[in-house]
Amino acid sequence: MAFYDFAKNVVKLALKPVYRYEIIGQENVPKDGGVLLCSNHIENFDPLLVGITTKRPVHFMAKEEIFKVPVLKNVVLMCNAFPVKRGMSDREALRKGLNVLKEGKVLGLFPEGTRSKTGELGKGLAGAGFFALRSSAHVVPCAIIGPYKAFSKLKVVYGKPIDMEKVRMEKASADVVTELIMSEIRKLIDEHKGVSA
Repeated sequence: MAFYDFAKNVVKLALKPVYRYEIIGQENVPKDGGVLLCSNHIENFDPLLVGITTKRPVHFMAKEEIFKVPVLKNVVLMCNAFPVKRGMSDREALRKGLNVLKEGKVLGLFPEGTRSKTGELGKGLAGAGFFALRSSAHVVPCAIIGPYKAFSKLKVVYGKPIDMEKVRMEKASADVVTELIMSEIRKLIDEHKGVSA
């Protein structure tokens, strides 16, 4: 974990002077137990921003192309990331993600699967619902509100854990649960977008 903490501090030092990010609801991320942290995706910097604004280490699923770059591969692996194939149909990645949650750690996920070209929230993939249903983890919605512009304000908003008891009892489909998660992310965006600090 030493390298993760080191990298986190380096990223903080690099981003803080450029992006005046504000953290809202950091206390909503449970201090213990498995956490499925689901965020919208507007820029490539999103995993870094979530990583430095969450007190607990976050394990991210990252596109497999990153792991084909020799030096970058080693860095992202030491920062708890693991590869996933496009479309969230990678069984090995799904198993790895479930293990992260079962071990009581934080799994970071961008349900849209790719960053939004327009900045608007897109449709979520079933992977988010899969993890929520197949684990007993807390499901925490997160909204990154930009845009990423030098010296302008960014917001990272963490919502309260979503009550998953009913949908788990009803054995709802992964698609239905993903839509529930996306609706909570959308609420955070609507609530905090355009609201000055």
